[in-house]
Parts: sequence; structure tokens; C-alpha cells
Amino acid sequence: MAAQGMYPLVAIDPVANAQNEWVALRLRLPGGAGADGEAGLLALFGQPDLLAAIAPLDGLLVLKNLATLTPQVAALLPANRIGLLIDAAALAQEYAPRLAELHGAGYRIWLDGDIPSGVTPPPALRCVARDCRHDAPPPGQLVALFGPHLAHGVDSARRFTECEIAGFDWFCGDYPYDPLSAPRPDDDGSSRRRIMTLLGLLARDADSHELEQQIKQDPALSYHLLKLVNSAAFAVSTPITSFAQAIAVLGRRQLQRWLQLLLYARPQPDGLPNLLLPLAARRAAQVEALCRQHGGERDAQDLAFMTGVFSLLDRLLRMSMEDIARELQLPPDVAAALVHRGGQLGGWLRLAEGEPGTDDLAAAGVTAHDWWKSQLAAYHWAIQVGRNV
Repeated sequence: MAAQGMYPLVAIDPVANAQNEWVALRLRLPGGAGADGEAGLLALFGQPDLLAAIAPLDGLLVLKNLATLTPQVAALLPANRIGLLIDAAALAQEYAPRLAELHGAGYRIWLDGDIPSGVTPPPALRCVARDCRHDAPPPGQLVALFGPHLAHGVDSARRFTECEIAGFDWFCGDYPYDPLSAPRPDDDGSSRRRIMTLLGLLARDADSHELEQQIKQDPALSYHLLKLVNSAAFAVSTPITSFAQAIAVLGRRQLQRWLQLLLYARPQPDGLPNLLLPLAARRAAQVEALCRQHGGERDAQDLAFMTGVFSLLDRLLRMSMEDIARELQLPPDVAAALVHRGGQLGGWLRLAEGEPGTDDLAAAGVTAHDWWKSQLAAYHWAIQVGRNV
């Protein structure tokens, strides 16, 4: 177990397939785990909680320099759970035999970037990764390789389409935030309006019959709620078949939280998942964890969760955050955090939506150890939400 001061600041990027399902998490250490990154890798993988937290997803470790992957480090990386994103420039540094050795040991290897001029690609090359921030390879260029191929730096819906046509299978970047990636045109928003009504009823402590009547009027919402309470997340011994049972099993506090998340659910049961859902869930869980670490009581944690989960509504609804805060009549602290990133909630939200450095964490009174724990808890929660909603 690494000491608290040894926790590296790890950037974690979700990797999704073309069906909008998370398939892995890309792990980036400061400097891309370069020549001086062995200590960071030992701290990161020398503890049991990382792989348990992100299960059943695998990790894709970014490596700029194969010298970092010492035998001591490799002994901590299970080949069935950790893939290696290795800078293709390593081939020009006489590391080809090491790549073959890693491949023989069962590691999945993605060569990231163009093969250096004059260097023969290794025979075992199956998967490639490319930074597609500025452009994508020509259509069909990757057909000859087995895959899955990873496109990272995919920051728009248009670039996602270009990368998919080029033959990429996995995608990483900010494209889920692009308004053009929002729900399909046939989504009229009725389920979201119903959920907002339900959230208002819960805020004024309406009776369960009123809640049940609202849920019954919306087939999509009914489907998602019953699917949720019968999922592994609740492990009920007897199938839940009525909305009264569902409300009783969830409880009002949990019902409120799940309804906030269901704002991001797919419009139709057979539609593609909305990638904003696990992203909102991750923010919600991380802001809540930071609040709890700072001694926040239950009500304060609820507001922190709400702040995180609502922080992407402007992208989802294509409305200004000012209008959303006014329409939902949000508590002042939550509204200030969402609109201006103001107050303590706003400070935690800024951390959760970025890649904070040591100075940012210190200014917020968050240790590297607590930040890492909040990251793990948040991604664990987001993965479960993505699989159950």
C-alpha cells in the first residue's frame, strides 16, 4: 500500500465503443509514465483497490517510455486486466524485442502514433491508437489489422463519425459533451419533464400515490425504474413488479437521486445509451465524496450529489445553466456552484470536471490520498450506473 504522500495524480479517461458503452478506462500519470514514472506506477498498482473499483472494465495504461515498465512494475500488472498504450516511437529505441516479450506474456498492446520512418512494424501488431484531435486517418486504413483500435482526442460528434468510418472501434475524448451528440430528434423530452415534476413532488414530500401516478404515465420512465430496482445494484430476492414496491425498495432519498440520473437515460428502451449518464454519475459521486471527506452531513452530501449530477444538464437540455437553475428552483448553494462555480460546492465541482494539479488540490484542502479515494469511488459508481440504467 502506498503511503498517502505517494499517491500519484492519475488522469482517468473513459473509453467507449460505438454502442456508447464504456469498455475501459485510460490511465495517464503525470508525464505519461515517462522515464521517471516507475515510482508512480508502483504507487498506483501496488494496492488492491484500483482494479477492484473499475471492474469489470479494464485499464489502458499510457506509457511514453518502456524503461518505466521494470520487472517490479510488470509483476503488479495482470495481463488480463491491464492493456498497454505504448508510444510508437519506442520502436526506434530498440524496444521491439521488449514489445514481443510483453505480447508473448499475454499483454494487449496498442502502438500509439505513427510507426517511425524506416522501422518495420512488429509482426504481433494487432491494435493501434491515434490522437485524432486534429484529423482522422483515411477511411478503411485500419481494416488490415485485428483491433480493437483506439481513437483518442475525439472531441466532437463529427470527429467521432470520421474515426468510426476510418475503422476505429474504441473512442476517447470530449465528444459526449458536443450538443450534436445529444439525444435523437425523436426525443420530445416528455420523460425529462415528467422527472422534473417528480423531483418537485419529492421536494414537497408528496405521498407515494402521487408519485406512482406520475410514473405510470410515462412508459420509458416506468421501464427504467423497474429495470433499475431489479438490477444487481439492489440485489432484491423477489422481483419487483409494481411501482409502489419500487418506491418502497428505493426509499425517497434514493428515488430522488436515481431520478436525477434518469434525466440522462436513453429516450427509448431500445435506443443507444447516453454517454452523459455515466459522466454525470461520476461527477455526482465525486463531489459527494469530497463533501463527505470534509465532514458534510447527509443533507450536505445530497446537495453535493445534486450539484454533480446537474452539472451537465445544460449540455443535455441545450439550455443555459441560469435558466435551468431558475426552472428547477435549485437551492442557492447549488445554483451558485452550477452557474458560477461559486462557493465550496463550486470549488469541488471544478476539481471533479478537470485534471487538478497539486496546487489546485492544496487550495481546496484536498490531499492526494483523498482525491484518489474520491476518484475510485466515483468511477466505481459511474460504472455501476452505466450498466444498470
